[in-house]
Amino acid sequence: AKSSERRAKRNYQKNTRLRLGQYPDGTHSFIGNISSFFAIDSIMEATWFQTLAHASRPGEDDFPNKLLSTVVSSPKLLAAFSFLPQTKNNKTPPYARVQVQKPSLTHLSSIGQKYAFGSGTLSNDGTNAQKQAQAVRDAMKHAWAGYRARAWGRDELKPISGRGHDNWGGMAVTMVDSLDTLWLMGLKDEFRQATTWISANLRFDNTGQVSVFETTIRELGGLLAAYDLSKDQMLLNKAIDLGRRLLPAFDTPSGIPTGSVSLRDQTRKSVAWTGGNAVLAELGSLQIEFRYLAAKSNDITFATKVNNVFEKITALKPANGLVPIYISTNTGQIASRRVTFGALGDSYYEYLLKTWLQGGKTETRLRDAYDAAMNGMISKLVHTSSPSNLAYVADLENGNIVHKMDHLVCFLPGVLALGAYTDPQGLQSTRAQRDLDLAKALAYTCYQMYERTATKLAPEFITFRAGHDFIPAPSAPFNILRPETAESLFVLHHLTGDPMYREWAWNIFQAFESHCKTNLGYGAHPDVRDSKKRTPDDRMESFFLAETLKYLYLIQAPDHDIDLMRSVFNTEAHPLSNLGPTGNHISTALMRRT
Repeated sequence: AKSSERRAKRNYQKNTRLRLGQYPDGTHSFIGNISSFFAIDSIMEATWFQTLAHASRPGEDDFPNKLLSTVVSSPKLLAAFSFLPQTKNNKTPPYARVQVQKPSLTHLSSIGQKYAFGSGTLSNDGTNAQKQAQAVRDAMKHAWAGYRARAWGRDELKPISGRGHDNWGGMAVTMVDSLDTLWLMGLKDEFRQATTWISANLRFDNTGQVSVFETTIRELGGLLAAYDLSKDQMLLNKAIDLGRRLLPAFDTPSGIPTGSVSLRDQTRKSVAWTGGNAVLAELGSLQIEFRYLAAKSNDITFATKVNNVFEKITALKPANGLVPIYISTNTGQIASRRVTFGALGDSYYEYLLKTWLQGGKTETRLRDAYDAAMNGMISKLVHTSSPSNLAYVADLENGNIVHKMDHLVCFLPGVLALGAYTDPQGLQSTRAQRDLDLAKALAYTCYQMYERTATKLAPEFITFRAGHDFIPAPSAPFNILRPETAESLFVLHHLTGDPMYREWAWNIFQAFESHCKTNLGYGAHPDVRDSKKRTPDDRMESFFLAETLKYLYLIQAPDHDIDLMRSVFNTEAHPLSNLGPTGNHISTALMRRT
């Protein structure tokens, strides 16, 4: 019996894929088919992982010279030795056993000293990618078919009851929001069906009060990205009409836009729940769309309005570069003491960086404001959990730290990585490496928000408790199919090539398939802590098709046309080509001051 148990254990060890990672605490062992062992005081590059995976395949006897010379020549090398196979009856043992002892802190890389950032499976990065991309594409076709059959021309589909719902003003928001996803997935017939309907039916002159922010990122952004990809002039014409109807929102004493405007009669109003103030994430997430519209329409007014907003906010010189969530539309001054990278604050910081990239990296005020905010965030808001050293970004409320993190904050790893790779000081600079390290650490935390629940779905936000890392917030245990973690995993995979992020994204997709799929689409999950009794809600946000499925597809697709050095995604995942440094339509206010 004991012999059988040992044989079963050997077979399991022989057939289980080796998992590598960096751990800042405890002693960890791993068992696998190991030919050589290296201790390196640095983060391994993705190409090293891929070469290691290739070298460890059955039948590969020679360790690749290129990898060996690269590692051995590195000043970061701490130790290296091989496992010489011991033969018994002319057979090679099926596995070798190694115990990796806890190193001293002086031998840990910078990220290992502070944060946990996870590990992935050493497998061929491209083996299943095409099949997995097809699975995500099939999910999009399933959701689109439900919308086409039951809610065509409506803002959203209710995926349980099969009813249409106009909660964004009746502008076919799911259809417009999904256009570029359809295009990028090669679903050209579905794209043409949608644009045919839009050409004949989409009008804005009968639409009343709408959210300036949501209409800009979903509807205007969707039209512009679809135009950018297809060059269909009809889509640009629709966008110009919509943009002009949104402009009156900026006609306030400060130039800070109100939260709502009527597309029918251009009357504007402030939102009551903010005390009449503008929301930072909303006023700071209009620039990419309006500047692109200015360039393509030859109407500089669009750019002037949104550039003025950034000029006013960056001139405030907030403490530690961190802007509180409310700004007065009358005075343009700060009207709050709450700072967050979650709801109400998040995409302002995203657009500082991306607007700088959009304009050809010429508006240094924007990059300076972004770097100041990242410095302030790292010094004031970044903390680590116990016992796992998970990095997280807390809120600041009236000078007090609130140890919670929204799923919305999970946009930040992607932005930090993009900022590091485009840092004017260079990717190898201390600042860029600091930001890239934190990006990887936060991405791991965001993935753990999924991995540690019964459904493998993340809650709306988590709270941190000493000795227990985090728990789903009891007041918000739901998942509404948000895209932020998928977004950051896509950016990190695109920039670093590390297959770990592709693996994590696939796991997240499988959780959506298991717990959110309905006969007509996908529904929000009411409680991620319950994997057995709860069923999806009758709610499918347009951003699930526009963002979540798009990012989950792009990270799996071996070949796609997106280049993060040539285009930027708006905060609704709509890619727009960069405009370059010419600045004739986009930089009027800012260029005078940089």
